[in-house]
Amino acid sequence: MRRVLAGRVGVVSVAVLAVIALLAAFGPLLAPHDPLLQDPRAILAGPSAQHWLGTDNLGRDVLSRLLAGSTLSLVAGVEAVAVGLVLGVVPALLSVHLGRVVEWVSLRVMETFVTLPFLVFAVAMTALLGNGLQQAMLAVGILIAPGFYRVTRAAALPVATAQYVEAAVLAGASPWTVLRRHVWPKVVPAVAVSTASLLGASLVIVSSLTFLGIGITPPTPTWGGMLATDLQYLYQRPFGPFVPAALIVATVGACNGLADALRDGPSRRPARRKVVADVAAST
Repeated sequence: MRRVLAGRVGVVSVAVLAVIALLAAFGPLLAPHDPLLQDPRAILAGPSAQHWLGTDNLGRDVLSRLLAGSTLSLVAGVEAVAVGLVLGVVPALLSVHLGRVVEWVSLRVMETFVTLPFLVFAVAMTALLGNGLQQAMLAVGILIAPGFYRVTRAAALPVATAQYVEAAVLAGASPWTVLRRHVWPKVVPAVAVSTASLLGASLVIVSSLTFLGIGITPPTPTWGGMLATDLQYLYQRPFGPFVPAALIVATVGACNGLADALRDGPSRRPARRKVVADVAAST
């Protein structure tokens, strides 16, 4: 963690994600108004002392809806990543250690997931299981699982053929022990980078689905849904789409920045040692 925070990008990314997480955790408590309360006397009103960010087309407080939508949007993205993590990492680890049959089956399943058309599959899942955010996130998790699978498998294959792993197997260690003690610690950094990166991608997908009205039922507030509504009244409130769009961009950018910091973190200390060694050699 120190190496991640050693760079400016890592510090800014962690700070932004911490603020977004606080909004998601305490947003409903901080909301000045009920996000579903309608005020016919203040439809499409501008910013004021009572409504800091104005009101929407039904007179609902925009700030309160943004705070409530932060919880739903972020939780939905985390749910999708959790599903993808389980469906991608577990089969990848098993395919490395349980023989060719498991490897062949898991590869064919992941190739099938890759070929699924995103929007059609998401609509089909919500039509089959119901138009709910959890159902939509299950579809998103299935679609991002191949990303976790490829990264985990690529990181686990060199470790599985290492001499110390073969020695552990010859010493009688079970496959579970080998995975837990030798393989998993080597795979965690790659999985962490993929988790941060795919969390940003999941938030984009969540915002896209809710923008289209998939996975939510009105009047539930989400960033994507609020952006879609604000674009319909752009003439009356030209600044309306800015805040939900800025939240989406900031969160996704912070996730990508954290992924870059996690990826570049392990290389900082060796590079610094090399510079010190070069300076010492030159003197």
